[in-house]
Amino acid sequence: MSATPAGLLPVAEAQARLLALATPLPIEHVDLLAAQGRFLAKPVTALRDQPWTDLSAMDGYAIRHADLPGPWRLAGESRAGGASPSTLLRSGEAMRIFTGAPLPDGADAVLVQEEALAADDHIRLNGEGPGYPGRNVRARATDFAIGSPLLDAGSLVGPAHIALVAMAGHATLPVRRRPRVALIGTGDELVAIGGALRPGQIPASNGIMLAAMLAQAGAEVVDMGLFPDDLDSLTAAFRAAAEADIIVSTGGASVGDHDLVAPAILKAGGTLDFWRIAMRPGKPLMAGRLGDALMLGLPGNPVSAFVGATLFLLPLVRRFSGAESPLPHWSSLTTSVPLPEGGLRAEYLRATVKDGVVAQVAGRDSAALLPLAHSNALVERPIDAAAALPGEQVRAILF
Repeated sequence: MSATPAGLLPVAEAQARLLALATPLPIEHVDLLAAQGRFLAKPVTALRDQPWTDLSAMDGYAIRHADLPGPWRLAGESRAGGASPSTLLRSGEAMRIFTGAPLPDGADAVLVQEEALAADDHIRLNGEGPGYPGRNVRARATDFAIGSPLLDAGSLVGPAHIALVAMAGHATLPVRRRPRVALIGTGDELVAIGGALRPGQIPASNGIMLAAMLAQAGAEVVDMGLFPDDLDSLTAAFRAAAEADIIVSTGGASVGDHDLVAPAILKAGGTLDFWRIAMRPGKPLMAGRLGDALMLGLPGNPVSAFVGATLFLLPLVRRFSGAESPLPHWSSLTTSVPLPEGGLRAEYLRATVKDGVVAQVAGRDSAALLPLAHSNALVERPIDAAAALPGEQVRAILF
């Protein structure tokens, strides 16, 4: 196997170094709906029993199982939403009960109404009846009990989790403050979205793409605007963005005469931790610090910026947000198309996955957005990997 080219940092090492620079942000308590899509800062336990008492799972009659096959004398009624009946159910008695209603003391089963004949104040069996004690009963605390662990710290909160903690008695959840991310676009050729274009100019698509990715990841985005290839202007932009948790620039990250991100960061008083990654696309990615903010410099080509954001920016946001596992989730998929052998850099191919199978792989042009927009995965080709034949397994990040 070939070594990583001199001066290039392996992707995994660069990710580890970047995440080591960040610590989770302070904790805040938010209402349940505001916690959607965020990561728990502390474990959550139940504040109540669920069910709160033994409840009927069916409409019918609460009985003592030992009294089968009956008959029974009707001794009252229990409805959902009411307190537990105050009377003790005695041998030979049945109580009319509805789904979700509390069982009276003494009852241990529910005879469903389809298997009962009611006449006057007496109930007779008209079927097999409940087969065992506890039949058609939701026993107290069988879902969870007071103090039961519900969710771990670092869990991503979704709708089902919100329902769970609401039922468990919580009105708020502890989460990390949303990371503030400042976006800086660089390049003389860039024009704001919707602006008139002169020859040689292009719309600034990277900023809006990254803003969408960051919003989906739960970050607060501050668009600092577009800046020309001018050292003083770019230095001022970085200084103005230093109050953010993360500063992200696009473009100007390579080593050409007009690639000024690294000099501007240093002139603004920042430091660089690493620069240039053994990956394709996205080799000129850089990371550093400016004051309390972490800085991530992404390449200007749109696909390179997307791949860099997927592998580095979004994990950094998740790390600040308190995620238990901030790195992207890799899926093992079968490829139905041949894939190229790996080179000196890890390569991330735009791909279309259907029914868990890699069905199509796009070309390698890092400026081509149409194939990216029609892809739903990045397929990895590791350094020096042999060409993959149809039917073989590959690793992919699904969007």
